[in-house]
Amino acid sequence: MSRLLVGPFNRVEGDLEVSLEIDGDRVASAQVNATMYRGFEQILQGKAPHDALVYVPRICGICSVSQSVAAARALADLGGIAMPPNGQHATNLILATENLADHLTHFYLFFMPDFARPVYADRPWHAEALRRFAPDRGEQVRGATAARQRWLTLLGTLGGKWPHTQSVEPGGSTRPIDAAERVRLLSKVREFRGFLERQLLAAPLEQFVGLASEDALWDWHAQDPLAGDLRFFLTAVQDLSLQTLGPGPGRYLSYGAYAQPDGGLALAQGLWRGDARRLDPLDARAITEDATHAWLAQARAPLHPLHGVTRPEPDKAGAYTWNKAPRLGGEVVETGAIARQLASAHPLVRDAVARHGGTVFTRVLARVVELARVVPMMEDWLQSLRPTEAFCVPTALPDEGHGVGLSEAARGALGHWLVVRDGRIANYQIVAPTSWNFSPRDAQGTPGALEQALAGAPVREGEKNPVAVQHIVRSFDPCMVCTVH
Repeated sequence: MSRLLVGPFNRVEGDLEVSLEIDGDRVASAQVNATMYRGFEQILQGKAPHDALVYVPRICGICSVSQSVAAARALADLGGIAMPPNGQHATNLILATENLADHLTHFYLFFMPDFARPVYADRPWHAEALRRFAPDRGEQVRGATAARQRWLTLLGTLGGKWPHTQSVEPGGSTRPIDAAERVRLLSKVREFRGFLERQLLAAPLEQFVGLASEDALWDWHAQDPLAGDLRFFLTAVQDLSLQTLGPGPGRYLSYGAYAQPDGGLALAQGLWRGDARRLDPLDARAITEDATHAWLAQARAPLHPLHGVTRPEPDKAGAYTWNKAPRLGGEVVETGAIARQLASAHPLVRDAVARHGGTVFTRVLARVVELARVVPMMEDWLQSLRPTEAFCVPTALPDEGHGVGLSEAARGALGHWLVVRDGRIANYQIVAPTSWNFSPRDAQGTPGALEQALAGAPVREGEKNPVAVQHIVRSFDPCMVCTVH
């Protein structure tokens, strides 16, 4: 048995180290270390509740809107505030723009460049991987970077700026959209649709979304295995058996995404149990955080975030990360686009996960499915805007109370919990998607989702930075700065 420390990782957001125990040519066990401490939960204490909307977007520069939306929902819950329909649509458009930008960034800039590594020089597709995905100079990398830049200009109109957009409020969006702006926004969404249909899928979005099984996916791939970048990925999946790499815990948490004026959700919430192929209702009261192996104060028992404590103990015995261990009903769960697509019953993702579980293949596939599903939703939300009606209602927040804001960032389930006393924030706790996925062991010694996924990963002779470990880590698309907020 030998130990290997991998990190810091490039092409992830924030600082990450992974300590591996190697047995022969396999990972026997892993410990995942979020290496920073930032203290946003201390910063927020004593502030006016509305100030959270200024502070929390600064947690992260690539998913700041997600933090804003969760905070706005927590404040709306505190004050019993309901958004008008225009506010819901505008908020969804702002959030979806950021989430889809993150999915595009993950596929082209974070994940696919690993196939251009020299370790794959003997594969028949390696030259094409270099042409398409070599960092900085790959043809598709350059194209995706340009498409991402044009896509994010939507947020100038929708939210005034990005990152750290300030238009999202408990009562809606403070940036109304007029009729001419709606036409220009719709044009930009359709331009992005065109990039996805030409470059990523080489097929219409609706055709891809309509694939109802994994068999249908492979038949679609076989029509032209290198047409479009998703088909290229599928070619690598077949060659490298990525459908077997990095299996997670088999339980998938979604808070539900994109609230609608009728009270529903565009993408459903719940806990998908892979073994039973069943969607259980979400019970947010069952969420706890365990700090046994975190450099943070540990209560006698794991605490619900509404009563949570985030207090550093950097010399704590047995700790190895700044990340707590969130659990749902005491269970380890995985979150992300894969959970959203399972909860919202997309047949292709459900079939692929039923066959393989949560793996490198199914996590990446779910993100691409989400790209193809949400772009048409955005077209519909733009068409549903009524420029002459209210986008935001005035908000008055009570001096006492608590609120919960549940949302879905690109990387998964994001929750904000706040307590207000005497008109000031008395407690503010955040559980980010990567907090779930990259959690350490809990008091029972149960590894988190990534720690479980890394067990059994192959390690080639002489590898100091195993490529299989890189694939698995990046398949979760970590955002470490949100984890340590």
